[in-house]
Amino acid sequence: MSSLSYSPPDKEEVVCWTEKEALVKEEEEEKDVTIQKLVEGEAVTVKEEEKDVSVKEEEDSFRVKEEDAVFGVKEEVGYLFNTRERRDYRGSSGEPQQPHDADEAEKSSSRSEHLKKNQQRPTGKRTHRCSECGKRFTSSADLKRHQRIHTGEKPYSCAQCGKRFTTSSGIKIHQRIHTGEKPYSCAQCGKRFTTSSGIKIHQRIHTGEKPFSCSDCGKSFGTSGCLKSHQRTHTGDKPYSCDQCGNSFTKAGSLTKHQRTHTGEKPFSCPDCGKSFGTSGCLKSHQRTHTGDKPYSCTQCGKSFTQSTSLISHQRTHTGEKPYSCTQCGKSFTQSGGLKSHKRTHTEETAYGCTQCGKNFVSIGYLKRHQRTHIGDKYFCCDQCGKSFGTSGYLKIHQRTHRRETL
Repeated sequence: MSSLSYSPPDKEEVVCWTEKEALVKEEEEEKDVTIQKLVEGEAVTVKEEEKDVSVKEEEDSFRVKEEDAVFGVKEEVGYLFNTRERRDYRGSSGEPQQPHDADEAEKSSSRSEHLKKNQQRPTGKRTHRCSECGKRFTSSADLKRHQRIHTGEKPYSCAQCGKRFTTSSGIKIHQRIHTGEKPYSCAQCGKRFTTSSGIKIHQRIHTGEKPFSCSDCGKSFGTSGCLKSHQRTHTGDKPYSCDQCGNSFTKAGSLTKHQRTHTGEKPFSCPDCGKSFGTSGCLKSHQRTHTGDKPYSCTQCGKSFTQSTSLISHQRTHTGEKPYSCTQCGKSFTQSGGLKSHKRTHTEETAYGCTQCGKNFVSIGYLKRHQRTHIGDKYFCCDQCGKSFGTSGYLKIHQRTHRRETL
């Protein structure tokens, strides 16, 4: 029977195992160091990435500010989103958004504000329509000014006479009546005007241009307003009525002049003699009696007149035209005033009474002639013998005596 015997390990084996354990331990330590380095490297990488993200976000935020300035955004962003705030940014849906999405949202908001502002500017297209008459305008401001025609609103008032206007430009032009300012001058005759449109219309007298023609009779006019007034002679329309006497007119200006006969207002005064007149046209005609100026001449007989209306009435004596007819008896007249006076013979209306003797007349012209019999004025003087007369008619009759003497 054999017996087992234990023999201790050799010393070399013990040394070998000890070296192996040392190697294993060194490998484990190296592994731990490697892992630690990797972890530290990842940490550094993460930190560097976070730094890159933060720098990028600051650049994006600065770029958003620049774009906001370009698009006219008035509110400046006084701070920059940091990394944590940008990560926590939430959109309108409540869900977190990435920094890039937040930038896009801000850019989109800025662009939409800029687009809204551009949409409010006039584009040249007539997109604004009046609900009353259908007229179109390029801007809402022009539409508002136009709508005052329908509403009757006149927000601008003259401080001197109280007259009201729908536009600020209207009151500026009106104030030139008080100041006497006439900034527009005709290059051909030197006549001055308060408005640029006034000088354009005046220049048509020199050029003979009459761009507005009546579709019914073919007659031409220098202004659209004159054409409209003329067309009412065909239609019989008189839209402007006096609230005191009921008399109707084709033009608003005619109504204004007529109303002064009720109020007695005479706002236009002659600087030479102080005489006052109800219209600027009457004042101008009167001033020609001081200067002797008669700028309107008949091309057929050469006779001159102080007023263009007097020339037109005179030219009808050559043409035989009598455009004003009485609806009751058919009698025709060269002037509307003659027709009005004639109509009173049918109604027996005598609107003009003499304050001295009480005698009544159908026209103011007849009244003035009559009043000269009281005051002894004889304005009409014969240029051959110097004899004076109270009426132009008596002067004409007298002048025939001189013609007979020369025959």
